[in-house]
Amino acid sequence: MTLGDLGAHVIKVERPSLGDDSRQWGPPFDERGESAYYLSTNRNKLGVALDLDVPDDVAVLRELIAGADVVLENFKAETLVRAGLDRDALLEAHPRLIWLTLTGFGLGSPRLGYDLVVQAECGWMSITGDVAGEPMKVGVALADVIAGKDAALAILAALVARERSREALPVSARRLQVSLAHSAIAALVNVAQNVLVSGREASRFGNAHPNLVPYQAFKARDGYIVIAVGNDRQWAGCCSALELPDLGSDSRLATNTGRLANREGVTSTIARRVAERDAEEWRARLSKQGVPAGRVRPVSQALGDVAHSALTGIAPSVPGTVRFPPPKLDEHGAEIRRMGWAVFEGR
Repeated sequence: MTLGDLGAHVIKVERPSLGDDSRQWGPPFDERGESAYYLSTNRNKLGVALDLDVPDDVAVLRELIAGADVVLENFKAETLVRAGLDRDALLEAHPRLIWLTLTGFGLGSPRLGYDLVVQAECGWMSITGDVAGEPMKVGVALADVIAGKDAALAILAALVARERSREALPVSARRLQVSLAHSAIAALVNVAQNVLVSGREASRFGNAHPNLVPYQAFKARDGYIVIAVGNDRQWAGCCSALELPDLGSDSRLATNTGRLANREGVTSTIARRVAERDAEEWRARLSKQGVPAGRVRPVSQALGDVAHSALTGIAPSVPGTVRFPPPKLDEHGAEIRRMGWAVFEGR
């Protein structure tokens, strides 16, 4: 979808009858019968349903591959080979083709890739949730999202390399793979580095931060507010905005290292103060002092900050446009079978 937002012509190939699993992941469903889940990630694509067990359908797929810059798929290797679609052979036959396989746990693993399982096995759930609570997943399928963005980046980099090269790139340079598991582990960033540097296991901090204090949610009189102090100058502004001169003058707390060592005392004092007034009052006071802060808002309020549609989802976060709504199953099948990539002409 991201590549489609950027202007790529995208043909979504699905199995007949059922199509993409996410078509059934509801309610809610819209008036067309499409699930909100499916709608959220499928704009800017034309759709065709092809059966890998039907030779005529495989022939259509071969024609589409021959005319494509990029193939993105998440099949097990044996599934494609059974249909006569060997990845390396197709790359040899089409020297400008880039092929990316998206897997759950790598090309050598037969395991299915589902976001919840990946979050569990890749460390996310062990560091998410209340300090004394049970392991918790992130509220959206973020491993899926990050892997998708990694795939888009890998494809764009390969396209740039192809255009800059004076000779055809070898198959190895055009044969890409991204796994949910590797993307998820890489996304641990500073938490992973903490473990690598310290040798100590990561733990849960709830809405707090393992490396910064104060950097967490606090309960105001009418709701929650997040205060995110990222440097010592902001700490001074925080103390001023919250009218906590004793904290501001305490030399032990002048640096983040000192605040980390005195986390409980700092956060408990701030918590008592924040509880005395409304979240928006604190946000305004903190912002005036240059301290990052924000109210905890529901999704319905956050949506008001960007263009959005019940049919095509959130407006592109990259410089792109919405050209087509998510396709119904095999919506463009007849045209694609007849015209191939020329189906985009005039659209």
